[in-house]
Amino acid sequence: MMNRMDKSFNADKEAVLRYLDGEYTILVAGSFVTCAVTGQPIPLDDLRYWSVELQEPYATPEASLARHRARAG
Repeated sequence: MMNRMDKSFNADKEAVLRYLDGEYTILVAGSFVTCAVTGQPIPLDDLRYWSVELQEPYATPEASLARHRARAG
C-alpha cells in the first residue's frame, strides 16, 4: 500500500482505489476520492464507507444507505 511518504504521492490528485472487505488498495496515488452519492471529496484518512460490489466510496453511512436503497428499488 502506498503512503504519504511515497515519492509518487500527490496531495492535489484524486486517488483510484480497489475496494476490498475491510481495506482498500491504492491503484493511483492521491489524497482523496469522491463520494459516489454526494460528489463530496473524501480525504483518504477519513474514508470509512465503500461498496466492494460497486467499487465506490461514500462520505457517510447515510450516503451508503441511500445507494443501497436506490439499488433495492
